[in-house]
This record gives sequence, structure tokens and C-alpha cells, in this order.
Amino acid sequence: MSEDTNQAASGRGARTRAQRGASKPHGQWKIDGTEPLNANEQFKQDDSGLNVRARIENVYAKGGFASIDPTDLHGRFRWWGLYTQRKPGIDGGRTATLEPHELEDEYFMLRVRIDGGQLTTEQLRVIGTISTEFARGSADLTDRQNIQLHWIRVEDVPEIWRRLEAVGLGTTEACGDVPRVVLGSPVAGISSEELIDPTPQIDEITERFIGDPDLANLPRKFKTAITGHPSQDVVHEINDVAFVAVTHPEYGVGYDVWVGGALSTVPRLGERLGAWAAPDQVADVWHGVVRIFRDYGYRRLRNKARLKFLLADWGVTKFREVLETEYLGYRLADGPAPVRPTGPGDHVGVHPQKDGRVYVGATPIVGRVSGERLTALADLIEEHGSARLRTTPHQKLVILDIPADRTESLIAGLDGLGLSARPSLIRRGTIACTGIEYCKLAIVDTKDTAERAVRDLEERFADTDLPAPLSLHVNGCPNSCARIQTADIGLKGQIITDDAGNQVPGFQVHLGGGLASPDREEAGLGRTVRGLKVTADGISDYVERVARRYADGREGGESFAQWAHRVDDEVLT
Repeated sequence: MSEDTNQAASGRGARTRAQRGASKPHGQWKIDGTEPLNANEQFKQDDSGLNVRARIENVYAKGGFASIDPTDLHGRFRWWGLYTQRKPGIDGGRTATLEPHELEDEYFMLRVRIDGGQLTTEQLRVIGTISTEFARGSADLTDRQNIQLHWIRVEDVPEIWRRLEAVGLGTTEACGDVPRVVLGSPVAGISSEELIDPTPQIDEITERFIGDPDLANLPRKFKTAITGHPSQDVVHEINDVAFVAVTHPEYGVGYDVWVGGALSTVPRLGERLGAWAAPDQVADVWHGVVRIFRDYGYRRLRNKARLKFLLADWGVTKFREVLETEYLGYRLADGPAPVRPTGPGDHVGVHPQKDGRVYVGATPIVGRVSGERLTALADLIEEHGSARLRTTPHQKLVILDIPADRTESLIAGLDGLGLSARPSLIRRGTIACTGIEYCKLAIVDTKDTAERAVRDLEERFADTDLPAPLSLHVNGCPNSCARIQTADIGLKGQIITDDAGNQVPGFQVHLGGGLASPDREEAGLGRTVRGLKVTADGISDYVERVARRYADGREGGESFAQWAHRVDDEVLT
């Protein structure tokens, strides 16, 4: 534990608790002291999650799954990107009734951390080969720019780490109560439109702080986003801390600072601090925010432990004051808000680079790829004169550095791999979480269900397509890994009763959510309509019905979200 934390806890904690009277402590280290108040806090203090790597390499990989200590298995393994995956054949109705050990298989999901989404073809080929050799060919692009593999055996983890780290990749703090992957603009440093290249700021944060033991015990996960692109392409409103490029009238281009965003079961959009950070201040500001979370975050109850709850209680004025006075030691300049995004942030299609070449954004269906496809993609990119690509926060891929006269050849090759640079609007706008196939929290299938809906809707709209861009986000449980509250149509998985009275997999419907975009100045959460649920096999019927009603009833250039918040409930059912 850090010296500043110990001093603050001992010096101020008792006095502040007395001032609060008989109220239960929140587990804030700088107020209540550092005594663990639940089992999660206890195991984190007993031994850092970072220390489990040595046991994985020297004990568990040799002894197999049965040799793993339960606290390491269900806790510290996450600090190295490892979760046990769901045992096949357990239906969603039993998710909430079984203990973790009853739900889990003896295999792992392994999350490869890709800060800023930056990959070389060599790195992509290594991931593809690992998938083919160790993960039964599985690979999913996440909506946080990572790649997830499944069916991983603990015996194979040391060799997987060796191969990843040989090409500059890893899984350090890909999961756990730590600073997770830093989202970055997928076109950082190459777009002809960007205000500033955030790559130096991303690199400084990751090099200085990822794997730092002093930041490896946070109340919960901590998410970061940084962009210098005017499309605001990193979903900054739903991160714990975010930096969005703006031009200050006196100091030039820097970053507007946001804090406290997160979704899950209690969604809350991030708020501007009203502060402007110069590029060389970003890492220190980030460090200050994460230490506020470490020292003041609520640790007693895990469902109240995200930074958003602290911000809700403090407000931005107090948060900024504490940041500047206790952690930075100087005042940040006041700064302007970002302007409305200039275009879509998924970067799908063909776009000019600064150097005269182009980048090409392409999408699989709901992020699902495979080791074989990733390896073939690395070959295709190199055949077209490039060695770089990026993952995106929208389950897409962006291929960089393509000569303009090779564009059509690349697009044809991408199509052959199931990656479309000119997708239908429904394919482009659909994302899905892992779902019941692998996730122990899930209630319903997502990937296959969403893919069937996409293909079906593409047939139904083959002649007309959708009336406007439409985002469809499919989530297997209430936790919103697929960002259901910020989609045009968000589907939250649950067991529902169908018209025949049967209990079947289905979804509660959220409508009209969205982040800042060319069509909306500010982010907003979707609305729900009482009783509006759809069965898993009824998604296509519902989406087609509501999309056609939107097409018939929209006023002028009204977006789907604007229309969905305007019309009566009956129109949306």
C-alpha cells in the first residue's frame, strides 16, 4: 500500500468517521481506513493480483486446473486477463441459482490487451496462431478494442504469454479491479481530420502505470478513453475518465476532461470537469483521477464501487477541487466543450490519410472472427503493402496505409474473409456481448442470435435497406457490456413468457439511446416501454416493424432516437 494512502488513512480516517456519526463506512481508504470490509477486499489485501502470475507459471500450469487455489481462480487470475468460462449445456434460467464453481468449465477466456487498438500484422498473426493452436480457433473482437480467446487451458498459458510478449502484446490487467485497456482513436496519427495524435499520451499512461502495484487494488475496474479525432470515436461518455481533443482559444489543442461514466445496471453518463489538459498534463491528470478512485472510492459494496457513484455524491466541482489540490498540486485551465462530432466514429469505409494513402474500416458480424481469419487477414494486409491495423470500440477493424489504387482489391479480399467495408446499415450498427456461450453471467445467447437477426434483416431490407443508420446492441444479461442503454435499439437478455405461456429466452427493449454523434449533440440513455419484450426468435420481426414505423412517421431528418423519444408507447410496441 502506498505511503500517501497509509498516512491519509491513519491521519484523517478516524476523525471523519466520527463526523459522519453512526453511518456505515463506505470503505473509503482516506476516510474509513484500509481494513477490508468484504471478501473481495480481503483477498486483494492478502496478496496482489499481480503476484498470481508466478503461481500460474510455476504451479498451476504444471498441476492443471485441479491445482488452482479457489481465491486465485475466482479473483487474482483476472489481473492477468483470465476468467473461467461457462460450462456448456447450462440454460440461462439457472444462471442466478448456481454457484460460480457449478457454472464454470475447466477452460478460460483469455483477453489480449490492445491499448489504443494498435496492432501490427505480425502481432495479429501471433494472435491468430494462438487461437488456432490453443483456443479451438475462437476469437472475438470486443467493444473495448481487445481480442478475446476461449477454450484456453491453464497448462498453455505460459507459452501463450511467451508468444504474445515476444511481439509486444500481453494480458496484464486486462481484467480485474485495475486500470483496464486504454481506448484510443483507431485512426490516431494517420487521419487527415484529427486535431491531435493521442498516441504519445496513451503510451505514457500504459508505460508508467499499467502493472504498477500501487494501482493494482482499486475498488472496481477503471476504464479510460482518449481521442484526438473530431468524430469522438472512443465512447468517452461511458468511461471512468476520458480525454477528448478540443482547441483552447488561448493554449491551442489539448483535451477536455470527463469523469464518472459507466453503464451496467445503474447507467450514468460521464460529466465534463470543465478542465482543459495540455498533452503533457494528460498522464498526470489520469494518475490523479485513478488515485482519487483508489483512495475515496466506495469499497464496502461492490455494486456501489464504480467511480460514477462517488462522482454522483461529490459533483464535478468537488471532484475537480480534490484532483487539483490533493493530487496534482496545480489548477488546470478552464476549457471549452467539444463540438458536435463530425461523422460516424466506427470508421467503416474508405477514408484519406494524411500521407495520401487510405485507411479502410471493415466489420465482421457482431465481432466474431476466428484464428484462421485473423491469420489470413494479416496475409491480406501485407499483400496490399501495409503492416498496420487497428481494432475499434465498435467491434470493427481498420486497415491502415493502403495505396489508393489497391483499395478495391483489399475490399474484395476483406469480403472473402467475411469482413465488409461496405456493410448494410444493420450489419454496421449491430454489436453483441459474449453471451451464454461462454459467459457465466449471461442468461441468453447473443452472438448467434444477433447474427441470425442481421442476416434475416438484410434480406427483409434487401431492396430498400433501413431508412437511416440504426444501432442494434444485444446483451446477454443486465450488465450492459454491449452498451444497450446507448443504442437505438438495445436488447437486455432475460427469460420471458411468450404468447403461449412458455418460459423462453428473450430481451427487454431499450429505445432511443445514443452517444454524441452528428445526429445528437449530447449522449442520452434509451427509454423503456412497460411490458415491451421480444423473444430471441422474434428480434427480426420487431426490428423490421419498428424501423418501418420510423420510416413512415419520421419528421424531416429526424433520427431514430429523436423519433423514439417523441412518439407514444403504442407506436414502439
